[in-house]
Amino acid sequence: MRLLLLSTSTLHGSGYLDYAESHIREFLGASARVLFVPYALADQDGYTETARQRFERMGYELYSIHHQDDAARAVGRADSIFIGGGNTFRLLKALQDNAIVELIAERVREGMPFIGSSAGTNMACPTLKTTNDMPIVQPPSFNALGLLNFQINPHYLDPDPNSKHMGETREERLRQYLEENEIPVVGLREGSILWVDGERVTLRGEKSARLFKRGVAPFEIEPGARVDQALAP
Repeated sequence: MRLLLLSTSTLHGSGYLDYAESHIREFLGASARVLFVPYALADQDGYTETARQRFERMGYELYSIHHQDDAARAVGRADSIFIGGGNTFRLLKALQDNAIVELIAERVREGMPFIGSSAGTNMACPTLKTTNDMPIVQPPSFNALGLLNFQINPHYLDPDPNSKHMGETREERLRQYLEENEIPVVGLREGSILWVDGERVTLRGEKSARLFKRGVAPFEIEPGARVDQALAP
C-alpha cells in the first residue's frame, strides 16, 4: 500500500495544498491521472474545480467521481485516488451509500496510490471515531476503509495554557476515546503528513505528532520518525 495522509489541505498564510506540493509530486511521480472524491463538501462542483486547478498546476489530470455515471466503475478503473476534506460523517455516508468503501480499500491494498486530506485522511482509519466533525448526517456504520491499524486525529491542537475556555481539550477527548477503545491514535498537527509505504509509516513535515495509547502517557513522535515502530507494543 502507498498512502499520503495530510493533516489539512491549507495552512495559514498559504494556498490550497501549497505546503504539501513537494510531497504530492514525490508521491505521484512525473505524471498521474487522479480520481477525486469531493463528497465531504456540499458544493462538489466548486470543490472539484479548486482541486482540478491545483493539480493541473502540478502537472496532473484530476477528474471527479461525482461526474461519473458509475462510482464503482470509476474506482475500479482509477490509477490513483484523492479523497478531500470537509465533513467526515457526510463523506463516509456518501462512500457507503455508493457501496465503494470495500472497493476503494481493495484497490489501495492492491497498490493504487491514495491521498487523503483531513476528512479524507480519517477515511484511511478503521473508523471515523476520532474525527473532529459534527454528525450532520448519520452514516449506516462508523467503519471506514480500515487501511491502517491506528486512528488519526487531524488538526490536532495542543492545550493552550493561557486560554480561559473551560471546554474539553483535544487531549482530554482522545483520552476519553481510549477509555472505550483500544486502537491507538496519532494526533496529526497542522502541516504534518503521514507517508505510508507498505508497513512503513513515516511522519513528515516540520511538527511532531502526538501518540495516544491505552495505558501509556501520550508522547511525541518527531518528524522523520517511524510511526509504525512507535505503535509497536
